[in-house]
Amino acid sequence: MFQSKRLIILDADGTTIDAYPAIEAAFARHGMTLGEEKSFQKRHHLFKYLGGIKEFPSIIKKNLRKQGRKKIVDSLTDVYRTDARLYPGIPEMIKSLVADPNIVVGLVTRNITNDPLETLRQLFSRHDIDVNAFDFFDHVPLSEGKTSQFRLIRERFQINPARAYACGDEHKDFHAAISTGMHPFMVSYGFEDHDRLIEKFAVPDEVISRTPADLCQRIRNAFDLVTAEEAAHPLRIA
Repeated sequence: MFQSKRLIILDADGTTIDAYPAIEAAFARHGMTLGEEKSFQKRHHLFKYLGGIKEFPSIIKKNLRKQGRKKIVDSLTDVYRTDARLYPGIPEMIKSLVADPNIVVGLVTRNITNDPLETLRQLFSRHDIDVNAFDFFDHVPLSEGKTSQFRLIRERFQINPARAYACGDEHKDFHAAISTGMHPFMVSYGFEDHDRLIEKFAVPDEVISRTPADLCQRIRNAFDLVTAEEAAHPLRIA
């Protein structure tokens, strides 16, 4: 038996969190430069896993060996907890989702900072979002994919797959969503760019948002959410 509610699973880095400036700042503390964001997007796993050393430019490989992964992660944790931000429009959209009693909403992340759930709690708190208001708030180890977690969440809340959605910025997020019968909200401003998603991984253009504003608009439309301006002027015709 399914509930009548709808479900949305949010992603953190590169989808709701503007991760690149934070990563850049953390690496800069160790004398490393990431280069242009477009090039960064093409080096898959560059940040999220910090284990694919072979994919780093030579100067970064050298510094990572010298500084050690732990020091990089320590710096990244500090930057995330004090400076990293959500993309514009995302906080308001999340608050609208959380406020709707007919929507099950939460976050699944593979963030690699120290105590990642505490790290993200502090980051979201700066945007006046209490993660305790989420219906779930889960961290998936790097050794595991998101597919099983998505399925467990959907089954836990007894949500019809046709009423379930998942967000993400990487092709693995897309496949985790469709493998569990969910509708994918994909973005191309995060860790994988638009061309890579389409040409290499055959992600349909129709499900990809190119900007945070586009993602917010798609989610609001799918969940019948109104903006603060629309709520204040319900009779206004666009």
